[in-house]
Amino acid sequence: MQTRIRNTLLAAVVFFTLAGQATANTLTQNVSWTIDRAGTTAKYRVVAYGDSIYAGYNGSITSAAKYSAPTVDAEYLSAAWNADIESVRRAKSGAVASDVYNNKIVAERSYMQASNTRVVTFEMCGNDGLQARSAFKGQSGTCDDAVLTAAENSCKTYVAAAMDYINANAYSGVKVKVISNLHYPGYSADNVQSSCKDPNTGATVNMQQKFLPALARMNFMMCDTARQKGFQCADNFAQYMGADYDSNGDGMADSDALRYVAGESQASYVTRITSTLRSTIRDANTHFVSAGSSYDYIQSDDTHPTYTGSTVTAGLFGGTTGTGAPRYTSFSSGKNPIWNQFGHERMGWAVSVFNTPTP
Repeated sequence: MQTRIRNTLLAAVVFFTLAGQATANTLTQNVSWTIDRAGTTAKYRVVAYGDSIYAGYNGSITSAAKYSAPTVDAEYLSAAWNADIESVRRAKSGAVASDVYNNKIVAERSYMQASNTRVVTFEMCGNDGLQARSAFKGQSGTCDDAVLTAAENSCKTYVAAAMDYINANAYSGVKVKVISNLHYPGYSADNVQSSCKDPNTGATVNMQQKFLPALARMNFMMCDTARQKGFQCADNFAQYMGADYDSNGDGMADSDALRYVAGESQASYVTRITSTLRSTIRDANTHFVSAGSSYDYIQSDDTHPTYTGSTVTAGLFGGTTGTGAPRYTSFSSGKNPIWNQFGHERMGWAVSVFNTPTP
């Protein structure tokens, strides 16, 4: 029996590894984890839809981070509301925006319709961008931006559709709805020339210079659509890519200066990110919390956020439903002691700043 189990697992690993070479491959990683606060009876729910980011993907096909961003937010809520908080993650690693929308948000709407739901959050479009980047990097001859444009258009379509659907279907008592935008994985690695050549100049192009404006437009769209549709926007690009001190002397910490400003134009935002403040953008593998101290926000795959703590079953063998005491029961200035030391901790905090004082 043990041999059969080992062989089955090996076959699954081989299958997933080979299938992972196809851009359409996805891995469902659903988890429900309840922050069980001592002396409480009320229980509320945070529902998070997304891809590998909210899933807490760690390179495994059978496990994920216990404390991915949605569960970090649940811990903040537990302290604020003196209640048990159930963090429900409905996620598919590798899913593009259309997949997250159709097969998670729409198909699994019942999770946000529960009467104890108070927060609904989602993230998408990262895989649209990653696939477009890979396609562009694989080009030879004349560069064709169509793959980047298609990713932007798909992101715009499904972000708006997701917000409309959540607004129409989430439980009426939901207090907060949040979208998380995109960090730039592989920012430093993209500072290389393309194999293809620009159709106007005949020269190769810098990958980072090509991809950053497209990412900026996607991030602006997410935050500005959120503003228009009653959502909040957790600006992960600013949180990950900007230092927590003022590196250029403009009077603001870089992570604050890079944030989306409600009501600004797309042109203003894109110029600020790609030109005015470009020198303050740093690869999130080295996120500076001060001039002399930094933390690594990105795992060794140069894509997914770092995390701390144990893992839970999530993937080929199903998902975990469990409970555990909070790691922290109170927060100084609304932040836990490691809020800026790991990628998932930072993202969870960024979502938590929009939490209401009562459920």
